[in-house]
Amino acid sequence: MPDQLALDPYAMWEHALAEVDRIFAPPPELDRPVEGCTFCTPELRILGGDPSAVPEDLLGHFLREVVDHWSADQYPVLWRRLLPRALRHWGPDGPGTDPAGELDRLGPHGARLIDWPVSERTAVERAFRALLAIAVTDGRSPGEITDLVEGIANATDGLGPWLEYMAALPGPEADAGLVRLAVHWATELLWEDFRFWWYDGDPQAVADWLLTQRDRIAAFAARHPRCKNASDALTAITHLGAGAESPWLYPHSGASPSPLPLGA
Repeated sequence: MPDQLALDPYAMWEHALAEVDRIFAPPPELDRPVEGCTFCTPELRILGGDPSAVPEDLLGHFLREVVDHWSADQYPVLWRRLLPRALRHWGPDGPGTDPAGELDRLGPHGARLIDWPVSERTAVERAFRALLAIAVTDGRSPGEITDLVEGIANATDGLGPWLEYMAALPGPEADAGLVRLAVHWATELLWEDFRFWWYDGDPQAVADWLLTQRDRIAAFAARHPRCKNASDALTAITHLGAGAESPWLYPHSGASPSPLPLGA
């Protein structure tokens, strides 16, 4: 992990893709022609052919198609065959715009990534780490980061390791990304408006994690005293830790009041 974190996130991504290509070559074989809903997916023969020849629109359709439209035993194999393509679809140069719902298909009620061979699962998770590092450091909106980390958590059956991973990302870009994410998450938690859409977990895990980030956010705020995100993140986390109500009105309509001091 430390060696990976020392790399530029985009270099991490290229290294991860190279490893995925190696691990998944040749692609796992199907024991029979692809079975599925021919009404929704008439191109089943193409899906069962060379994964590199699957058109981008058909790939996107497969990634989004509901699990029960496929043969249960073939579905994980199809995902394993198309996984290198799927990662590029979600990557910085891909067309994927809503990865959470697609990553959901890798979860315990879908292709069950957690049951794949260890070498494959390790390579996929390495690519996930690179994707998450890019998302945190390249100025993505908190909503985009939330969708990605929630989809990854569902696919890997656990949120905690990914929160720890984000906390370990070094550098000023990661500091800024975590500040943006912290103010977004903490505000939603204070408004009792935070919920998971794709991951069956307890939001309290996010609240607990935010409290562990207070010192890092305080250091960022000290370096950037004019940054409102950092100031608001500190205020929100302080209120969370004290079990206090939100200092901001919900929803934001009209002018936003200044945060109230605790106990006001």
